[in-house]
Amino acid sequence: MKILVAISKVPDTTSKITFKDGNTKFNEDGVQWIINPYDEWYALVRAVELKEAAPDTIIHLVTVGDASSDAILRKALAFGGDEAIRVNTIPVDSFSVASHIAAVAKEGNYDLIFTGKEAIDYNASAVGGMLAELLDLPYVATATKFDINGNTATIIREIEGGEETDEALLPLVVSCAKGMAMQRIPNIRGIMGARSKPLKVVEPTSVGSLTEVVGFELPAVKTGVKLIDADNVEELIRLLHEEAKVI
Repeated sequence: MKILVAISKVPDTTSKITFKDGNTKFNEDGVQWIINPYDEWYALVRAVELKEAAPDTIIHLVTVGDASSDAILRKALAFGGDEAIRVNTIPVDSFSVASHIAAVAKEGNYDLIFTGKEAIDYNASAVGGMLAELLDLPYVATATKFDINGNTATIIREIEGGEETDEALLPLVVSCAKGMAMQRIPNIRGIMGARSKPLKVVEPTSVGSLTEVVGFELPAVKTGVKLIDADNVEELIRLLHEEAKVI
């Protein structure tokens, strides 16, 4: 089996977020970059578990980005990936990212493509579905469990108020959510081995974006909490109406 895992570079959640050029661009100065947790903890680790169960499995990693993405690809390789592929362009929107990954997937003839449920920067949760459409493959979103028997995958996914069990034939695209696998830390052997594993850089396909960022805005600064006496219902209603503006 041949698996492709999509990897995103995202800011660490402890990074201070600021914008520049009139709040039209994200300011990368001083930002610590990490592998998107949904890609790392669930998509990548589940792929590695499948490889451990079937050692002839091949795992390729793919990301869309410039040379600054190489570090996270090396870390991803340390978990157990066999080869990394970087599409040499700055990601613009979900459609362009999905299109670039689709071009790689078509060349690689993969049996299974894993993505994270969403990236923690923009939370769009769109690349997996777009990728499946571009490849004309079945798509199962927000999967929390994935098992395979021959050419048939059994997937449990989150739905509103419960879970759903699906069966699908390979090849297919699956976006991975919490529960798919347990978080791991690369061991020393994996880290050392990742240095010599192939990291291939490919040029992007000619594809445009469908959206553009008009501007960013930080959330309003949180104000203090007002405590109202339980017997003072009229004051509570006034504050909800005049300040919170919820009624």
